Amino acid sequence: MNTRGWQEIIGAVGIFGMVIVIVTIVVWNMAATWRARAILARDYEYRTLAEKAVRNEDAIEKRLTAIDEHLADLRTRMHSVERVLKEIE
Repeated sequence: MNTRGWQEIIGAVGIFGMVIVIVTIVVWNMAATWRARAILARDYEYRTLAEKAVRNEDAIEKRLTAIDEHLADLRTRMHSVERVLKEIE
């Protein structure tokens, strides 16, 4: 082989190496973008779930408050009935 043959081989290997590096960088960036999108989607789902949980907790708290008021009313009525029954005895 002459000198020109070696130069062509070195040039071909260099170009092949550069193509491999460029393809690797592109694939790496695409994978990073895909991971970032997946993380954002997961965070959105967690946020949605947390907001739904807060809304449900608020609804449960309102219902428990209403039940507590209803029980307090029933206690008051029951005490009244007990007083009337004691007076009747």
